[in-house]
Amino acid sequence: MACEPWWKNGRGEWFVVAQMVLFGLIALAPLAGAPGWPAPWGPAARFAGLSFGLAGGLLALAGIIALGRNLSALPYPKDDAELVERGPYRFVRHPIYGGLLLGAFGWGLLTNSFLTLALAAALLVLFELKTRREEAQLARRFPDYAGYRRRVRKFFPFLY
Repeated sequence: MACEPWWKNGRGEWFVVAQMVLFGLIALAPLAGAPGWPAPWGPAARFAGLSFGLAGGLLALAGIIALGRNLSALPYPKDDAELVERGPYRFVRHPIYGGLLLGAFGWGLLTNSFLTLALAAALLVLFELKTRREEAQLARRFPDYAGYRRRVRKFFPFLY
């Protein structure tokens, strides 16, 4: 099977490019300056930001470890991939994306940056679109995926 060049987006390459750009913008957005959270929200926002960041990092790392050799940045399963339903995949279908989203929103809260929060929301939209494509591929590849999709949340345990 011949692969198309990456710029033709045959396997979702542009999603990866867009997410890398958003990661960079999210990381740098606090440099644009922020007025800070109004009292008394500052300490609560910093605590929530640290908590989201820690939880997101753990969720993403657990997803990477559980996925193992199946890991791919593309929204297209590897040719020798298997359907993983262990570890965090018992609770969420996309723990790496969920963890990255928690981290992005946490970074926005921690740095008092509304711009970062807006970019984190854009990342959520991008991941929503990327997972639609990815899940269509997974459903074609794995007959059990439809049942898994009905049972398990998308990004965040017990929520979404």
